[in-house]
Amino acid sequence: MFYAPASGGVRTYLDAKHRHLTGKTGIRHSLLIPGPSLSEENGVYRVPAPALPFGNGYRFPLRQAPWRNVLKDLQPDVIEVGDPYLTAWAALDARRQLDVPVIGFYHSDLPLLVSNRMGNWFTPNVEAYVSKLYGNFDRVLAPSKVMADKLRRLGIRDVHVQRLGVDLETFNPARRDPDLRKQLGIAEDTRLLIFAGRGSKEKNIPVLLECMKYLGAGYHLLLVGSNMPANVPENVSVINHFCPIPEVARLMASADALLHAGNQETFGLVIIEAMASGIPVVAVDAGAFKELITDEGGLRCPPNDPGAMGECVRQLFKGDPAAWGKRARAYTEREFAWDAVVSGLLGHYRAVQTSYGMPVVAHG
Repeated sequence: MFYAPASGGVRTYLDAKHRHLTGKTGIRHSLLIPGPSLSEENGVYRVPAPALPFGNGYRFPLRQAPWRNVLKDLQPDVIEVGDPYLTAWAALDARRQLDVPVIGFYHSDLPLLVSNRMGNWFTPNVEAYVSKLYGNFDRVLAPSKVMADKLRRLGIRDVHVQRLGVDLETFNPARRDPDLRKQLGIAEDTRLLIFAGRGSKEKNIPVLLECMKYLGAGYHLLLVGSNMPANVPENVSVINHFCPIPEVARLMASADALLHAGNQETFGLVIIEAMASGIPVVAVDAGAFKELITDEGGLRCPPNDPGAMGECVRQLFKGDPAAWGKRARAYTEREFAWDAVVSGLLGHYRAVQTSYGMPVVAHG
């Protein structure tokens, strides 16, 4: 259910995987997502689910049967589950009838998500739910070590880290638009920072705004995405709506560095997209960023400290940010190409099929 018109990293992962697997010989890949009615186009099946009120296009399935029935008709050799809700239980139910392995990909930190919105009262119950659900899968994938460790602490076995990837063609230094500063009404020598994503609580946008007050003149921040604040310092511009990926790629490649204050990221795909665009990042030393951001890609600063973040930005510009951006691009080419990610996924699929005594999926 994480697949929606304005959804972020999970949809990017699903679309990229579908593209790459559909092109491989001997593999049929189907994607099941919520929709207004049952339909299929190019291997993408929309399964009926009601829209969430004020949900930005998200839909929430309420009945297992439609999902289970599509799975039974497709007769898959492997099922990968992408969310921890009703569709996950539908997949496990289909496993009993199809006798095929089911992999659970833990994209979102559900206990943290619930505690952010409803308080810590529910945390033990949510953790028990996650433990029960993911304990049923034949293998569990997590996008980062920090997420895998959380699952292991909940008693879940057979957890594997499977990083996500980045579209190196779309997010590319060649997308740089030299006219962006003119469009924003700022001087050519202004140091331009960017943040792209949803303006949700866990992104800690207020920290970015305080950081920009600390940095003052000569620095400018462009906030791109839905639910952004309207009241911002003079050296901040806002594009307060969801932007298509090519537009985000243009804006990213045209900035000097990405700024990110979110301290609860399970992976942080936007960090990799920025590096692939040829710009370094300044982000907090928390969550998955500890694993993603090396000296090649940028700098990490203490969480929830606008002054420390501002000093990191200044340190970045004391060096050569353009050269740093080139190193960041090379790092993503080496570590986050989708071909390598899909190869890793196929390794997981083969492993669970072998445990079922099944013929394994093709190598492509």
